[in-house]
Amino acid sequence: MSFTITSEEVPGSPDFRHLSTIAGIAVDLRYAGRDNFVGRDLYSPLDCAWLHREAAEAIERAVAWLAQYRPGCTLLILDALRPHRVQEQLWDALADTGLRMYLADPARGSIHSFGMAVDVTILDADGRELDMGTGFDDMTHASHPVLEDEMLANGTLSAAHIANRQLLRDAMFQAGFVGINSEWWHFDCGDRVRVRAEFVRVL
Repeated sequence: MSFTITSEEVPGSPDFRHLSTIAGIAVDLRYAGRDNFVGRDLYSPLDCAWLHREAAEAIERAVAWLAQYRPGCTLLILDALRPHRVQEQLWDALADTGLRMYLADPARGSIHSFGMAVDVTILDADGRELDMGTGFDDMTHASHPVLEDEMLANGTLSAAHIANRQLLRDAMFQAGFVGINSEWWHFDCGDRVRVRAEFVRVL
């Protein structure tokens, strides 16, 4: 059975590492500003630039792989630890939209709320995001990795879009992350059943 701590307690917990301790990444937490589907800052005054130490170590492996196989490219973290209280706000924001499939029900718990999921993309050598065919939090079929062949066939995505997504997946998968069918940017660190059962959820 998992147990909980508050976001305010995270800095004092040995289970978590601040993103600033991970070398070689860039950080732009989209829910800490207005560049997200809700259009407002959901994190302030909380510092949500944290990951569980296991996920932080996995990000370090992804950084090392990318440095070797695509020098000049950088992982950009778009979301990391997402407190349960924020997950509830996102869930409420999508009420009656038909789009809740893009969020974990707070009753079950988002893997983000354990610091064991990241939303991530890649910057090129000039600091520009690689073109993935959609932006972050684009809630359309074009965002679904499972539909990429179909999206390529109908012209919604290009071969370059899919190659960029595959580069991201290659970096993340070899580091121990697992993707999901509906969002190219989202990766869980390891098994979500284990995470929900054994890890600390942040409120």
